Amino acid sequence: MDEVEYATLEWVGWFNNRRLLEPIGNIPPAEYEKLYYEQTEESVMVA
Repeated sequence: MDEVEYATLEWVGWFNNRRLLEPIGNIPPAEYEKLYYEQTEESVMVA
C-alpha cells in the first residue's frame, strides 16, 4: 500500500509542478496559477 501512495504522490507532483502545458505558454500549471493570483492581487490593489 505504501508503494501505491508514494507512486500517486510522485505522479501528482509531476502533474502539477513539472509537466509543461503548451496552451498556457509551456509552463507548469502551478507556475501559471501563481502568476494568475499575483496579477489578481495587483489589480485589486490598483482598484
